[in-house]
Amino acid sequence: MPPEPLVSIGFIAKRTGNAVSLIRYYANQQLIPFVRTEGGNRVFPRSVIRRVSFILIAQNMGYSLEEIQLLLRALPDNRTPNKKDWARLSEIFNAHIEQRIAELNQLKSSLAGCIGCGCLSLEKCRLYNKEDKMASEGSGARFLLGDSPVL
Repeated sequence: MPPEPLVSIGFIAKRTGNAVSLIRYYANQQLIPFVRTEGGNRVFPRSVIRRVSFILIAQNMGYSLEEIQLLLRALPDNRTPNKKDWARLSEIFNAHIEQRIAELNQLKSSLAGCIGCGCLSLEKCRLYNKEDKMASEGSGARFLLGDSPVL
């Protein structure tokens, strides 16, 4: 199999609709492979276009760059996900989506009541979270995170 053609950082940026600085950042974070020319410029395998698209999709789904990097490192030879890889990754994404749907449904159900923020400014908060007892459970909206009111 002949080697994959190499393209410039500007070409990758233009084809993905992103700034050169973003492509450079992804390269620095070892999310996309590159090689240096004799002049010191970065050149990329053309398949990096699909890899950048994958990264952007995963980010839009709420994955951190660290999580994306772990997913990509699981691929052999630092390659772009192929059809078989995508089937496996989509199962992971689907499980994540289902979890987010469940969390959003819980949020939707909880919006009618106190969210456990500890503000003590609402009449109901004084009943459910008197003297900010939920603070001992950690920061954030404890009731939305699944904690039960401390009465």
